[in-house]
Amino acid sequence: MKVLVVGSGGREHALVDAMATSPLVDELHCAPGNPGIAGTAVCHPVAAADVDGLVELAAALDADLVVPGPEAPLVAGLADALRRLGIATFGPGREAARLEGSKAFAKEVMHAAGVATARSRAATSLDEAKAAIAALGPRVVVKADGLAAGKGVVICDDAGAAEAAAAEMLVGGAHGEAGRVVLVEERLSGPEASLLAICDGETAVALPAARDYKRIGDGDTGANTGGMGAYSPLDDVPAALADELLDAVHRPVLRELARRGVRFCGVLYAGLMLTADGPRVLEFNVRLGDPEAEAILPRVRGDLAARFADAAAGRLGEEPVATCAEAAVTIVLASRGYPAASEPGVAIDGLADAAALGVRVYHSGTARRGDRIVTAGGRVLALTALGATVDEARRRAYAGADAIHFDGAQRRGDIAAARVPATS
Repeated sequence: MKVLVVGSGGREHALVDAMATSPLVDELHCAPGNPGIAGTAVCHPVAAADVDGLVELAAALDADLVVPGPEAPLVAGLADALRRLGIATFGPGREAARLEGSKAFAKEVMHAAGVATARSRAATSLDEAKAAIAALGPRVVVKADGLAAGKGVVICDDAGAAEAAAAEMLVGGAHGEAGRVVLVEERLSGPEASLLAICDGETAVALPAARDYKRIGDGDTGANTGGMGAYSPLDDVPAALADELLDAVHRPVLRELARRGVRFCGVLYAGLMLTADGPRVLEFNVRLGDPEAEAILPRVRGDLAARFADAAAGRLGEEPVATCAEAAVTIVLASRGYPAASEPGVAIDGLADAAALGVRVYHSGTARRGDRIVTAGGRVLALTALGATVDEARRRAYAGADAIHFDGAQRRGDIAAARVPATS
């Protein structure tokens, strides 16, 4: 089977590594890929946002399966275009991808499906946003409706901060088109969790639960980022609760979309808050998370490529995804200035040293300059270690992080340090 993975980050590096273990996969390609991915797959210089170019590439390769990593090409209709050519694709079409492409649409689907979520109101003007804040506030969350690379969410402590956040998006254009509509949402409290499921339109099978860290600084301080680390499994999301959540969240959403004539094939990612009143959905993503993928995929056993291909064909079985007993912890190393900016072209040392410690080094934002690997993005590397316990995996992951050096490197020091105990 020829497989084409779309994307260039740590998530795609983890996907490529997972696909490479399948006995069914005899050719592995990635577009555009990165220097780390190039060690396992053939990389092609086609941007993940270039839908036409990706379709041409998949056709030229005669790909048997395409696995898109990032959300933007899915929202732009990549899966639809591939399926029109008869190319099997593990990813939702444009209509199903609106679950991530529009937070207001996701809320509409959740309400229709009976999925528990936070109260919210959509606003297209500052006056509407102020009215929503008055109704839901003063402690609310202001979200850009569209895709904002994980950065269009502002958690507000008072009405003034909420109005300022709404003004920055609606009037100041902070997130461009993504912020032309904002969602004002009640602020819930409790630990967050990510539960992802492989879906074929009818069946949903859970991947291991994970928890990621969005803020740039220790103690969840500073600006929101695309994610600074993650760990899996979660004591407070045991297998029994995961099964309940699939019945309460993922499967009702699949049925509601099907009722509308929309098939969801791919990964449905539910971002949850475990409140005192029960789990509530904060958001949906329509693909693997990043850095959750880097913590989840190393724990998966069995042939993931086969499961993806079965889902793409609409024949996903209900057998659980096999998972190892070991825990995984992922540490992200980011460049100076992230998340507001990045510093490209900075030489990276110690990659082989980290790998020699048994740490998986996933390239997220790197480039090759001569015989050196240099920074090329905000999140540069994701380092994942396995261990018998979360604490052991954490120690190994940070040892790997200590082995890598580049000027201006940022990382959090508290990934997986304080964890939520198992629910009774």
